[in-house]
Amino acid sequence: MKRAGQKAVAGTETPETSQTSKKQKTSLCDSGFGESDPCTSMDWGSLPHHVILRVFQFLTLVDRARASSVCRRWNEVFHIPDLWRRFEFELSQPATSYLKSTHPDLIQQIIKRHADHLQYVSFKVDSSTESAEAACDILSQLVNCSIKTLGLISTAKPSFMNVSKAHFASALTVVFVNSKSLSSIKIDDTPLDDPSLKVLVANNSDTLKLLKMSSCPHVSPAGILCVADQCHGLKELALNYYILSDELLLALSSEKHVDLEHLRIDVVSENPGQVQFHTIKKQSWDALVKHSPKVNIVMYFFLYEDEFDAFFREETPVTHLYFGRAVSKAMLGRIGMNCPRLIELVVCANGLQPLDDELIQIAERCKNLTAMGLGECEVTCRGFIEFVKMCGGRLTQLSIMEEVLIPDSDYSLDRLHLEVSKHLGRMWFPDMMPTW
Repeated sequence: MKRAGQKAVAGTETPETSQTSKKQKTSLCDSGFGESDPCTSMDWGSLPHHVILRVFQFLTLVDRARASSVCRRWNEVFHIPDLWRRFEFELSQPATSYLKSTHPDLIQQIIKRHADHLQYVSFKVDSSTESAEAACDILSQLVNCSIKTLGLISTAKPSFMNVSKAHFASALTVVFVNSKSLSSIKIDDTPLDDPSLKVLVANNSDTLKLLKMSSCPHVSPAGILCVADQCHGLKELALNYYILSDELLLALSSEKHVDLEHLRIDVVSENPGQVQFHTIKKQSWDALVKHSPKVNIVMYFFLYEDEFDAFFREETPVTHLYFGRAVSKAMLGRIGMNCPRLIELVVCANGLQPLDDELIQIAERCKNLTAMGLGECEVTCRGFIEFVKMCGGRLTQLSIMEEVLIPDSDYSLDRLHLEVSKHLGRMWFPDMMPTW
């Protein structure tokens, strides 16, 4: 009876009460906080453009395309230029790739309606030649583009290298000629050549700031020198060591250039035991550092032990060193003697000879060292503690595999971590080999 009475009372509303109730319901619905189901009476098509645009920016491309079919207004927002400034084309062959490929109809729609809106563009392709060729076909159609950033990325083996040089160069030239505002380009592992670089320089020399082009075998030292001579705003450059030359460093050190911030160099052995690497003069390195005193010089080494002869026999202003293969004690000793600007050192492997003396020498002479990583090497606990003691709290990153450390009469592994933690000023443990 009580419930029936409550029901009866609830059902007897004066006109004023009814109007108030309707207003409250409408208000709740419009605000989106009603507990019933506010969406049933909400006109989603009347949302302001900027609200819909904000929603779209949180959606994946597929969901965004689906949302565009809700109504005409949402479809209009779907084509607002702000949504098409940044785009990643994913191109893959379904039978061989884990990538989700961008739908061909969407690609054509982008080329037709948004080519002139694209500013930050990347092409992610799988290992198939067909995917790389499809990327080149799209590049060839971007005749009205105004791209600022371009990246070509192979997720597996460098499939762009399987495309004919003429096809690749022709496609890239379309972007280089039409953009005229390229500031950042990442085109590693591609058949880029000297004529393509000349087109790039002729049309974008005033805007180019970052160029990454490691493993581009068709580019010669003369080609990259052309870039250095003309692109005076260059801030970051990544290339293979075979392109590096004294002339290039001197060109980057001229008064016309702004200060270079990052120089990344891949030192890779293409034909093990058959490559004799050239030496860069100390005067050329000195000129670069004098012109750009804060430049980070990063070198990645993938050599065999007998191929290091040309490196670090004189003072070299390298700041970051990564050794992907075994490196000898003698080589590490030269680093300690001739790399005073060293900030980070990562050694993948060395052998079965303790590196105590080499690490202590590096700690003594490399006063800027803040990061160290050791893989398949050997260091006595006593030697390691001495190294850490000399570096002190400036070692912000210290990644040492537990297998590297050899217990001695003074220190066990249990005592080691306490002693190292004391000198670092924070808790530290060696890295453990993962078990599968």
